[in-house]
Amino acid sequence: MSEPIITFFHNPQTRSAGVRVLLEALGAPYEVRFIDFKAGANRTPEFLALNPLGKLPTIRYRDTVVTEQVAIYIYLADLFPAAGLAPAFDDPRRGSYLRWIAFYGASFEPAVVDHAMKRPDIDAATAGYGSYDTMLQTLVEQLGRGDYLLGERFSAADVLWGSALRWTTGFGIVPELPAIRAYIDRVCAHPAFARAAELDAGLIAEGRG
Repeated sequence: MSEPIITFFHNPQTRSAGVRVLLEALGAPYEVRFIDFKAGANRTPEFLALNPLGKLPTIRYRDTVVTEQVAIYIYLADLFPAAGLAPAFDDPRRGSYLRWIAFYGASFEPAVVDHAMKRPDIDAATAGYGSYDTMLQTLVEQLGRGDYLLGERFSAADVLWGSALRWTTGFGIVPELPAIRAYIDRVCAHPAFARAAELDAGLIAEGRG
């Protein structure tokens, strides 16, 4: 019996680019379903039945549909434990691993979006991320504690953060501080980043990007 394939709904110009890196790092079997935003493929009834927000990343495995970037990283890394990109449930590093993945979705991304859109500051007692400066300082301090978020161990959390920081610093949304630049360089040296970039370059060359 053939191994079940992950259906990966993808457009290389979206957040799903990082998920492709993770799939490559895991050695996961997957097939790409290109979602052409210009043609409105993310607004069709078929796609909205999978993800009512019309957003990527979105994946389907067997009968399970997973949306939300953070959920997909956790789900996939746990689905392929042999790749070693997620601490086991009884590993003392599991809590820290989950913390930093959740910190991305709960604090980093909303703070960065508010900052980039020049929205008025929210009272730190009300904002889930406190303040943009506090959020960024917290992240930079963690990046300075080791090569990766879990110290010397590379994990799916680093694929998420490496992808996000490379994109946000590239567009000038996040400052390219020395600790951030060094972290991006370390993480993005993983072979999966080059493999995913090559595959996505093929999609773009075909006009599907």
